[in-house]
Amino acid sequence: MTIFEKIILKEIPSHIVYEDDLVIAFLDISQATKGHTLVVPKTAYKDIFEIPDNILSHLIVVAKKLAKAIDKAFAPKGINLLNNNKEAAGQTVFHFHIHIIPRYSSNDVSFAFTNNMNNLSSNDYKERASAICAAL
Repeated sequence: MTIFEKIILKEIPSHIVYEDDLVIAFLDISQATKGHTLVVPKTAYKDIFEIPDNILSHLIVVAKKLAKAIDKAFAPKGINLLNNNKEAAGQTVFHFHIHIIPRYSSNDVSFAFTNNMNNLSSNDYKERASAICAAL
């Protein structure tokens, strides 16, 4: 049982900001920034590869509603929506969830992306796009 399942069952305390039949949302204990919120399906799905489309659709609508509320409540300069899938991507709780992270400055949270644009040829892009299209 994950920590999220314990929160859903109200076995451990949390600061719930939204709840319906399918989804629960609560403040992330880490509070990377003020208002950092997690949106979690009540049924445990390990990651984006397991969650049914209808639950995912509902979850993203709830995330949008909460992002608007966080924007109104705290007036951040921006908001990130983040979802990590599998350990290599930074997933530490294996129960699908979306982070809503308010941003108050451009450096209050760091996400490091490597720009490989200058290391790739036009053919590299074509091959990568073709592989994704073929897998659809």
